[in-house]
Amino acid sequence: MVRIATYASHSALQILKGAKDEGFETVAFGKARVRPLYTKYFPVADHFIEGEYPEEKLLRLNAIVIPTGSFVAHLGVELVERMRVPYYGNKAVLRWESDRNLERKWLERARLRLPRVYDDPDDIDKPVIVKPHGARGGRGYFLAKSPEDFWRKAEKLGIRDKEDLKGVQIQEYVIGVPVYPHYFYSKLNGELELMSVDRRYEANADSLGRIPAGEQLDLKIEPNYTVVGNIPIVLRESLLMDVIEAGERVVKAAEELMGGLWGPFCLEGVFTEDLEFVVFEISARIVAGTNPFVNGSPYTWLRYGEPMSTGRRIAREIRHAIEEDKLEEIIT
Repeated sequence: MVRIATYASHSALQILKGAKDEGFETVAFGKARVRPLYTKYFPVADHFIEGEYPEEKLLRLNAIVIPTGSFVAHLGVELVERMRVPYYGNKAVLRWESDRNLERKWLERARLRLPRVYDDPDDIDKPVIVKPHGARGGRGYFLAKSPEDFWRKAEKLGIRDKEDLKGVQIQEYVIGVPVYPHYFYSKLNGELELMSVDRRYEANADSLGRIPAGEQLDLKIEPNYTVVGNIPIVLRESLLMDVIEAGERVVKAAEELMGGLWGPFCLEGVFTEDLEFVVFEISARIVAGTNPFVNGSPYTWLRYGEPMSTGRRIAREIRHAIEEDKLEEIIT
């Protein structure tokens, strides 16, 4: 019996609920403190194993691990690449996603509109956002408007000279409406699906507007982009082809660069006042922005006519692969 497993954080509730809806037994693993969340308050886990990656127990349960941002961030790319438990998706994608230089090469191959990247902070001539490598939920990001502003703020994070810049990317700050479309690409049928769209609620960046401008200056508050939640969005219908075509090109580029991208992924960007979709990042796995859609979104309802979360869509793909004797094609 194949079981569906995931790390007890991030989007585990919908992954496990979706797996149960598709007839699978489920396994959550993680910190002891969160056990009641998955077994009592929201009883979606048939098994709970304490530990960040209890490999032998997962192997005995014949589990397939569904990766999330928390799982990759806690274990690190190297450990995930070495894990023996079957992993849903293409592990080769992890290197491209976690290194912003490789990520940009991928998105450029997909012919997406990208923000300018500054190699030298002393060249900053417009507002920029500074991002460390890896999936960190906005932690450590900061804005800068000049070289002097950059070095003043960077020093607080331990960045004191250009040698320390290997782990960060300095990106043009594009003004627009933040939009995070969630996709699912099926390796079994070769089709891309638009699952849902969200925007992030970030502390304290999204709460600064409640403080009058004069008091903001007096308080000298620095924006913080740590994600605390997600808000659903339904896009104007005339914009849907823009995000769908962007997703199609990302999948095609992944086939050329790393042997393919399948399962869930998210393009993170903004729509400018000219309604241009500018992409600044990709998350090549399920994102927490899918969590408002445990019962599905308008887009999945149009396609399926039944509740379909991203978590359930993953489980359905695995179930079909088992039924068609193609499971080895979608796990690594």
